[in-house]
Amino acid sequence: MKILIPTKLDKAAAASLRAAGYDVVQDDATPIDALVAANPDASGLIVRSEKVTPAIIDALPGLKCVIRAGAGYDNIDYVYARTKGVDVMNTPGANSNAVAEEVIAMILAAYRYVIPADVTTRAGEWNKKKYMGRELTRKTVGILGLGNIGRLLVKRLQGFECTVLGYDHFLSKQRALNIGATPATIDEIFSTADIISLHVPGGPATKGMIDDRLIGMMKDGAMLVNCSRYGVVDEDAIRRARAAGKNIIYCTDVHPKDTAAQQPSADVADVMLPHLGANTKEANKLAAMRAASQMEAYFTSNDTSCVINAEKPTNLNPTHLQLAAMLGKVCYQAGGCKPIRKIECTFYNNLRSYRKWFTPWILQGAVPGAEQGLMPAAAEASLREHGIVFKAREPMDDKLYDDALTLDLFMEEDGEQKVTSVRGVVIDGEPVVSRINNFDHLYATLSGNTLVLRYSDRPGVIATISQIISQADINIENMVAPRDPVSGDSLAVIKTDKPIDEDRLELISKAIAAKQAFALTL
Repeated sequence: MKILIPTKLDKAAAASLRAAGYDVVQDDATPIDALVAANPDASGLIVRSEKVTPAIIDALPGLKCVIRAGAGYDNIDYVYARTKGVDVMNTPGANSNAVAEEVIAMILAAYRYVIPADVTTRAGEWNKKKYMGRELTRKTVGILGLGNIGRLLVKRLQGFECTVLGYDHFLSKQRALNIGATPATIDEIFSTADIISLHVPGGPATKGMIDDRLIGMMKDGAMLVNCSRYGVVDEDAIRRARAAGKNIIYCTDVHPKDTAAQQPSADVADVMLPHLGANTKEANKLAAMRAASQMEAYFTSNDTSCVINAEKPTNLNPTHLQLAAMLGKVCYQAGGCKPIRKIECTFYNNLRSYRKWFTPWILQGAVPGAEQGLMPAAAEASLREHGIVFKAREPMDDKLYDDALTLDLFMEEDGEQKVTSVRGVVIDGEPVVSRINNFDHLYATLSGNTLVLRYSDRPGVIATISQIISQADINIENMVAPRDPVSGDSLAVIKTDKPIDEDRLELISKAIAAKQAFALTL
């Protein structure tokens, strides 16, 4: 059986696979398409950043497994791979220590002017007075995101006797303390820390997260380190703060594209590296060995526990999986986007037989920034990593909801857990939310642009909402507004032809004195 490795991966992977009896071709000098064309009989493929396109997959008719030696897998067309019966895996966590150490290196380089001091000393200058540095020891360090990298960074900082403040939306306070970080809010970190290190996911939820307000809260001379994703930091906000006289140190290792170019951070970064976080021999070897062991286990014992594009059971309607993700998003918003401590889900009728397949979809719907495309076992592990208890409940005998599911999120607010509950079903091939908390019989389609408003029931509210929406040239496509007789509140679920932006949402909320308001595009 032949395995192709068209990348500069530690040779330990090839050596391990050859020792197990595989025919391994490793060649990082030949372009991947040419190497594939020369080896059309390959059954396995291990890559790093090389793009695995439909053309590459089609050129290997006997291909069974592709492994990305690293965490991300956007370079692999895993959806197309599934249509061809090709399993795709990754090796998450292999690079975490390398990134944590890189953060330490960048902090020390910036504090001690390592880069400019080296350049000027080589040029014959002697600038001891100019490069008066600072010590990392006993500084207050704030970490946003206590995942694998954030936790390792906490450990590395302990040798410097630092006070570590930690923020993670999904970790309980006690768990953060157990890791070695004092729980703090984002505002507390930005207003008190000497150094702030970012380890949050990318995407719309965190784009521009570090804005003028937060940067304005930073102490004069404080440092911001971004080894998470490009776009999390609004770098123009740093420029504006500096123009106003604020002294901020900025270190970054992330850019719009990993390619040779004039990077937009060049004028604002004190230390700027070409995405070297995972670029260590040790991380490379660890990722290589994990890829090799996963490949061998896949072919020798049919181990698919790390597959990220697993095919669902043939009798499970994929719309029900989409329903689970959409209900997760609605429930999270309806609960006020608070830290999740527990998720409970009840599966009715035929869905009971497929409970485990829903876990990845519930994860990616309810937990912002969660990894997508995981196998059930990996999704359960991810929930535990986030400090979330997950439970699949048995339905009560007297409740018959056809092929429906109920999702309850237990969120932490002011030290207490409060539950938000939604139920959904598939009707005419469309995912539908039938209940949000006490508001039953909604039957609102979960697709497109959805506006949800809770308010004290009284005449004229719907007219006010409609008028404000129409002023933005937005059309209402559908609306339901049931009333809860106990509280006297109504819940309007409105589908529109265009998204409702934050300014319009705030305007509507104030106009009707909404008790709750949120907008989603599903």
